[in-house]
Amino acid sequence: LHEMMSHALEARPEECCGLIVGGEPERFRHLYRCHNEMTARHNEDPDRFPRDNHSAFYMSHRDVETVAREAERSGERVTGIYHSHVGARAYLSEMDLAYAGSRLFPFPDADWIVLAVFDRSVSEVALFRPGPDGFQGFPVARIQP
Repeated sequence: LHEMMSHALEARPEECCGLIVGGEPERFRHLYRCHNEMTARHNEDPDRFPRDNHSAFYMSHRDVETVAREAERSGERVTGIYHSHVGARAYLSEMDLAYAGSRLFPFPDADWIVLAVFDRSVSEVALFRPGPDGFQGFPVARIQP
């Protein structure tokens, strides 16, 4: 949690993103920071990618492939995706849900963790676990400044 919060604060005013790897019995063992490439996508095709790093994330394909390969090699798997919302609460946006629900999404069983960043602090962290009826949210931390 501390590493995710540090990443979110270092990335502000842009969103951060990353992957968490683990297995049984330790579901969240290793955290890997990923590059947010949404601004690059936006610059290449603003109609298809209307947002930039300030309000969305697009995880680097290279980072995703590297982490997935390392996890598989060590007998683990990607168990979580995290990202921050800058100036917004910790929730799954429509874009997050579309990404998670895509048939091309490589980690359909992964939990999602969202960190809310306001000013110079993380104010809220929430975990969203996929299930047969969609995602169920669980507040992890409500941080008081």
